[in-house]
Amino acid sequence: MSARSTRRGSLRLSGFMPFRLNRLAAAVSQHLSVVYRTRFALEVPEWRVLATVGEAHGCTAQQVAASTRMHKTRVSRALAGLRRRGLIERVASARDRREMPLRLSSKGRRVYAQLVPLALARERALLKSLSSGELRGLLAGLDRLEAFLGLAAGTRRGVPP
Repeated sequence: MSARSTRRGSLRLSGFMPFRLNRLAAAVSQHLSVVYRTRFALEVPEWRVLATVGEAHGCTAQQVAASTRMHKTRVSRALAGLRRRGLIERVASARDRREMPLRLSSKGRRVYAQLVPLALARERALLKSLSSGELRGLLAGLDRLEAFLGLAAGTRRGVPP
């Protein structure tokens, strides 16, 4: 079953899987943004950068862009805002002086420590709309699609066996 076309060769956008995934991703992102936008005044790109740097305990802007699939310009703007607010800092690399790894500042680590449990609770609330079988199937399908597209598979937090 592909795009759930009405007749051979035609496209019904509402049934087109890439469209549905994109729309769903935007809605899930908006659902989660309630946590970080209202309480921490973070925009979506800033949240993604903060979460990526915090999870990795430091990384480069290029690694953030590759991990989040955000354009390097969006990453750069988000980094500038986070640096202005004192949440992220650049550090000199011992290996390569041209490389400037990022890490959370002490203020950034405090925000990250407050934000992560709230984001995980929001994720759990969203996933409760699925049965355990549906959740397993969804995660297995995402793993297969990510593997097909050469993306690293996500972790399976809180998935019932």
